[in-house]
Amino acid sequence: MEKQALKEKICGIIDLHRNEIIEAGQSIYDHPQLGYKEEYATEVMTKAFRQLGLEVEENIAVTGCRARSKSEKEGPRIAVLGELDAIICSEHPDADPNTGAIHACGHNIQAAAMLGVAIGLVKSGAMEELDGAVDFMAVPAEEYVELEFRDRLRKTGKIRYFGGKQELIHKGYFDEVDISMMIHALNLQGKSILTSGKGNGFIGKKVKFIGKEAHAGGAPQDGINALNAAMLALNNIHAQRETFPESERIRVHPIITKGGDIVNVVPADVRMELYVRGRTIPGIVKANEKVNRSLKAGAMAIGAEVEIEEIPGYLPLLTEDHLDSVFYENAAELVGRDAIVTGGDFTGSFDFGDVSHLMPSLHPFVAGVTGDLHTREFTNTDPELAYIVSAKAMAMTIVDLLYGGAEQAKQIIKEFKPKMTKTEYLAYLESVSGMV
Repeated sequence: MEKQALKEKICGIIDLHRNEIIEAGQSIYDHPQLGYKEEYATEVMTKAFRQLGLEVEENIAVTGCRARSKSEKEGPRIAVLGELDAIICSEHPDADPNTGAIHACGHNIQAAAMLGVAIGLVKSGAMEELDGAVDFMAVPAEEYVELEFRDRLRKTGKIRYFGGKQELIHKGYFDEVDISMMIHALNLQGKSILTSGKGNGFIGKKVKFIGKEAHAGGAPQDGINALNAAMLALNNIHAQRETFPESERIRVHPIITKGGDIVNVVPADVRMELYVRGRTIPGIVKANEKVNRSLKAGAMAIGAEVEIEEIPGYLPLLTEDHLDSVFYENAAELVGRDAIVTGGDFTGSFDFGDVSHLMPSLHPFVAGVTGDLHTREFTNTDPELAYIVSAKAMAMTIVDLLYGGAEQAKQIIKEFKPKMTKTEYLAYLESVSGMV
């Protein structure tokens, strides 16, 4: 079949199954669960992939699943990813009343768009026309939350790393993959699609200030106030902000997760979580050193102790120009060039950034939503654009990459120079881990 005819056939199949794709996304939206707890979304995706006749491995990293296309042809392997977890935003009108979880991140859109790609490629018979294979990975735990819960999973041997893609890289699920892609929902202020966007990486931190308890009213002079140490540390971090280079886009944002035990006892156990974000790994590391100095100085000033645990966060999101160009042309067929924005600068972080350091990676953004990410206003207002156009654009891109001996994919793979090998990547994660 001619390539354009094949694309049109795939898009027709996706249109035919439009309601099924949107219903899957809405069903996951209606049952939000946090990272490494996404049993419902895993079940939805597993069932849908099996109905397509795909080989499915379930619970690949506590939760999540991988479906593999059946292909007798040799060629590059492309992974299409969709994330499963929700975020906490109790103020959102659709938030789970018990947990505060809500898909104010659009991950349900990603999962449904990935399913749309699978439906289009499988039901059209496209895989018989393409020279390569496709994996579909429903990935858990993109949002870097509930660090204490994930630490318990780590200590019991259920995970090694807090991020879902980190864990899957570690476990070898990307070892056979040559190119990865996914799409992320975003309010694009009247535009439909954004390509070539870059994002920050970060280091995560758990901090414990250790003071000495005493009666807060009767004998405060006998105590060491760990909350005061934390407050001084926060002010120290604020004093560093003007020293962060603008080019590094540094962001430091702590929260106090425990401020003491009871009000009439001098706080002796105060806990904090924070991220140190930046545009490059060296920039993140340098900013992190300043933050650690600030934390230690706050404790030292009042005679407290501090324990700082470093947790490997995510790497900066990189782009691959050739791959972005292939996607751009397909997106332009669907929404028009005037509706596409090229280039974006995000100071948030995506664990897909880790994947982008290892292989050619595609991470465009699609509109169809209003409100900012992680807020009460985030809403899917255009399912056609968010779910269906996303699926079509990615499926059409896969056709371009794997059609005709997979020449486009092979050229991209040949020209790509990874920032890290898998061994170097895991070594970096380990170098960040631990107490400082």
